Amino acid sequence: MTDHTILRVVSKLLLPYVLLFALYVQFHGDYGPGGGFQAGVIFAAGFVLYGLIFGLTAVRRVAPARMIELVIATGVLVYAGTGVAAMLMGGNFLDYDALNPAHPSTGQHYGILVVELGVGMTVAAVMIAIYSTFAGRGRA
Repeated sequence: MTDHTILRVVSKLLLPYVLLFALYVQFHGDYGPGGGFQAGVIFAAGFVLYGLIFGLTAVRRVAPARMIELVIATGVLVYAGTGVAAMLMGGNFLDYDALNPAHPSTGQHYGILVVELGVGMTVAAVMIAIYSTFAGRGRA
């Protein structure tokens, strides 16, 4: 087996920028193209790159299966919790205006940010879990 030094160095240099770009897409999504789904896929792509270069064992060391499961569940709870919070404040499910009745536009802004964060967390974790599952097929 040959050592891919150039690939390892370049991927270590690129990976922080891939993850940073995912965060930019996540938090810029309510002002332009982007949002939780796109950011989650970009974030997971960083882990896939890491796995392709350093191996599945390295990915599982950085993101253990239990942690991925917790992030999936937390993302769904953040999404659903935002909807339930709107209902408890007198609105409909995911009616962001109810989150801040005095300033509905502020409620809209924060509601969308929180929901998109939940979507991003779930999508990233599910994509990492899918990659980890399929890349590990046939291995003990």
